[in-house]
Amino acid sequence: MSGAVPAKLAEIRDDFLALERPERLQLLLEFSQELPELPERFADHPDLLERVEECQSPVFIFVEVDDDRVVHLHATAPREAPTTRGFASILVQGLAGLTVDEVLDVPSDYPLTLGLTEAVSPLRIRGMSGLLGRTQRQVRERSA
Repeated sequence: MSGAVPAKLAEIRDDFLALERPERLQLLLEFSQELPELPERFADHPDLLERVEECQSPVFIFVEVDDDRVVHLHATAPREAPTTRGFASILVQGLAGLTVDEVLDVPSDYPLTLGLTEAVSPLRIRGMSGLLGRTQRQVRERSA
């Protein structure tokens, strides 16, 4: 079932596609405000976080895979970078509670399906694709 978009990510995509372009940017801004804070345990260990170089803004991620092979994505991005924060939040929320296989099956072009390509720069879309790619790489490494 490769390339299947998990229900939560499909729901997020459909929410974006149901809106006109200006409202899509507003929804992205709302997602940016919903990015969960990093767990306390990362405060003393910033070295655990990986910089997402594809993003213009300083975005850092860390993936945990628990004993049940459920993925937990943590991300941080500055409040002054709402687009990037929004993308990170979409992935954090959309991948929450998914298994290793479900996360690895997310199509790499998912960021292109949100209907944001006309509203934000290709560089920013590439940043979201980088976020997804690095997340999937960390999932592979941590579940091997």
